[in-house]
Amino acid sequence: MSDKIKELNEENFDAAIAEGTVLVDFWAPWCGPCRMQTPILEETADAVGDKAVIAKVNVDEAPAVAAKFGVRSIPTLILFKDGENAKQMVGVQRKDELVKLLSE
Repeated sequence: MSDKIKELNEENFDAAIAEGTVLVDFWAPWCGPCRMQTPILEETADAVGDKAVIAKVNVDEAPAVAAKFGVRSIPTLILFKDGENAKQMVGVQRKDELVKLLSE
């Protein structure tokens, strides 16, 4: 995984989303659509720079985090603004939509 995308788990999740704009991808390595989303997130991270943090949570390794936000299908992307769930999207998302969302 790219160094542009943070890997989150049950220990560091709350601190990571507490401040600023953070887009979190809930995914699993066995999920085909999730593997399609990763390069899109890397391009999105390049496009938004330090305006937002892009992160991933492996639902197999952090099931409590996924359960906390009601993640039932993956990929699920959740946009957090200062720790609050601002928007939740299910399925592969396009780069232009994500850049627009993160630039608002």
